[in-house]
Order: sequence, then C-alpha cells, then structure tokens
Amino acid sequence: MSDAGLWVKRRVGPDGMHLFDRRTGLNMLFDEVDVPEAQWARAPRQVSIALTNACDLACPFCYAPKSAGVLEAARLCAWIDELDTEGCLGIGFGGGEPTLYRRLPQVCRHTAERTGLAVTMTTHAHRFTPQLIDALAGAVNFVRVSVDGVDTTYEKLRGRPFAELVQRLNRIGRTFRFGLNCVVNAETLPDLDAVADLAASTGAAELLLLPERPARGRPGSTPHTVAALHQWITNYRGSVALTIGEGDSGALPTAQPLPGETGLRAYAHIDAAGTLRRTSYHSAGEPVDDRGVLAALDRLQQKGVA
Repeated sequence: MSDAGLWVKRRVGPDGMHLFDRRTGLNMLFDEVDVPEAQWARAPRQVSIALTNACDLACPFCYAPKSAGVLEAARLCAWIDELDTEGCLGIGFGGGEPTLYRRLPQVCRHTAERTGLAVTMTTHAHRFTPQLIDALAGAVNFVRVSVDGVDTTYEKLRGRPFAELVQRLNRIGRTFRFGLNCVVNAETLPDLDAVADLAASTGAAELLLLPERPARGRPGSTPHTVAALHQWITNYRGSVALTIGEGDSGALPTAQPLPGETGLRAYAHIDAAGTLRRTSYHSAGEPVDDRGVLAALDRLQQKGVA
C-alpha cells in the first residue's frame, strides 16, 4: 500500500511495524507487532539509484563506472512508484554526480508529491546554485555532501577551492537537512578531527565514514588505516552523530534495530545502466526491464545474492 501524500510512511516486516517520518528522519519500530510473512514489504527498505555516470570531478578513489550511462526519466519514475507501492521507505540519488542529471528537479518533485518515499542524494555540492536549491526545496529530505578532507587535502583530492565548499555547505544548510561523507584512507585520516569540526560548524546532522574500497588499481584502505579509524571513532567526543559504511564497522558497537531485515531486504542499488545490484560494489546484478524492479529483485535473490 502506498502512503503517497503522507509525511509518515508505514512498513511491515520480520521485525514488526516500522513508521518513518521523511521530514525529520524519525524512525519508530513497534516490535511487538507480529506481522504474517505474506504481508511483509517486498521492496528493500532503502534503494540507491545512480542517475548518471557523468561527473565533473576526477577523485582518485572514485569507484563509479566511467562508461556512459544515464537513466531515462519516465522509466525511473515508474520504478520509484513501484518501490513506493511495495514498501520501500526511501531512495538515494547518486552517480556520478546527480546534479548533472537534467531532470533531477522533476524526478525529485514526482517522488515528493506522488509517493511517500524520502528523497536523499549524495553530491559534491559545487553545482548547488541558488536556482537549483529553489528547484529542489521541499522535494529533497536529506543531502549528503562528499567531503574527504579540509583545506589543501580537499583541494588536492577534489580540485576545487575548499572555501567554495564551505560556502556551498552554508547555503545548503539553510534549506536542507544534510550530512557529510568522508572517504577514509591514509591521506584523509589525519583530517578527521577537522572534518568533524566542519560538520559541527556548518550544522551537519551526521558524519558518514567510508573506508576507501579497492577500485581503479588502488588497493583501498589498509588494515592499519581501518584500525586507526576505529580508534578515532572510539575516542570521538564530538556533537555530530557518526555513521559508518556497512561491513566496515569491525568490532565497533553499532545499532542493529532491524536484525530481521538484512541483505536485499534492507538495501539495493540500481546503477546508471538500469542494473539492480546488492550494492554499488557488487558485480552480480539483474537488469530492470519491463517487468520492473521487484522482478529483477526476485531474479537476483534466486541467484543466491543475499
């Protein structure tokens, strides 16, 4: 059942009844509610969608495909409607760089007005002009800005002025709830204190820490770097909430409010070629054809991809 037009959306599954407020990010779980399996939501709880592979930066650790790829807006909106009907709670637009997708405002507005899904996006933020902010206001619930260091570290990795980034963050924060993403490797690890201070000073709601994954001939974060990151997290006393990428937490204590929703019940990714995958890092996938997202999900599950 779709909750289109409502702020709070209901999802039922193995852990009970889950209510989610897309305006605030508030989650409420009624775990005493025992729902028959036949009534469980069929869609993943969250789905990320790469709108395009295009990007105007060239970050050395980026794992996104460099082949041409862009999703057609009508197909995309049909997938969004299906996910909403089948119990998904939110979609996250990425890429590439999602602000290079020409129909971004229209797709976000469709999702906000025609479905009960939350809309998030991951962006480098440098294309967040006042005009784009006006076009997305009220249609995007959370913005994740990729910030992998400060000052010269940021400028070396991203090739853009750090001062310009800070201006963009302040501009974004006046309209949207937002968080910072930080890819952690040997080069960015020394900047974590400063990145956390930046998150606090600009009003970010969270700081997402992502150990670098192997890609494009780079080995990714070493065990030593990951261990140092975990120690930094253990010692952290800042005011901004920390989150960490799935599978990167090691022995760190993390919240698991929905232990029955794992694998494809929790999350899936659709790339810019229209292929459904477990995550953006997984090679196995199923094309989303005229049968829709859930049919591709069923095929992927039959392959044994959890």
